[in-house]
Amino acid sequence: MKENIIKVIKPFGPAIGHIKIPLEIISKLNNYVDKIIIDHKKNINLDHGSMLVGNVSNELRLEEKILNESGFGSFLANSSGKWIELIEKKRINKFQIINSWIVRQFKNEYNPIHQHGGHISGVGYLKVPKTYGNTIQKDKTNNNGCLELINGQRSFLQRTTLTITPVVGDFYLFPHYLSHCVYPFSETDEERRSISFNAVIDDSIYNLI
Repeated sequence: MKENIIKVIKPFGPAIGHIKIPLEIISKLNNYVDKIIIDHKKNINLDHGSMLVGNVSNELRLEEKILNESGFGSFLANSSGKWIELIEKKRINKFQIINSWIVRQFKNEYNPIHQHGGHISGVGYLKVPKTYGNTIQKDKTNNNGCLELINGQRSFLQRTTLTITPVVGDFYLFPHYLSHCVYPFSETDEERRSISFNAVIDDSIYNLI
């Protein structure tokens, strides 16, 4: 008797998009941030910390000019359009960035569980430490510095979390309501630098997602 092949079907839960940021865009964004770091006045003017929940050293609002000049705005629009088309088989006609920001995270800092605004959100990585440090108990899974996506209630054959280890260039798209957090790390003075955004799309498509 021929053995039947079991296929895994995942019709429930939000779909996550994963794409690579072009190296040219990463370089332009990092150069932009590095210049702001040494410009005390501009750093204060672009401080976005009061609008975010993170317990981190430095959170900077991204200016519209750099969104356009770096190509990051176009990258977000194109990536979001392809992601939604793959899932919904529909093309978006509207893509409006509400805000975009940089998070500069250092040792012992963290981002608690939270959600975003708009319709769709995302996060990517511009710089990561060589190490995030070890766990206190050596036999435990090391989630230091990781992004944790959280959805739903744990049940049989249903996982509720996805743990992502940051890699430079990796970018993840997700619906705005998806809860997530970032764990602290230790044993290094290096920076973990991420970039995020919120955007709205066509109401006619969003309301069917």
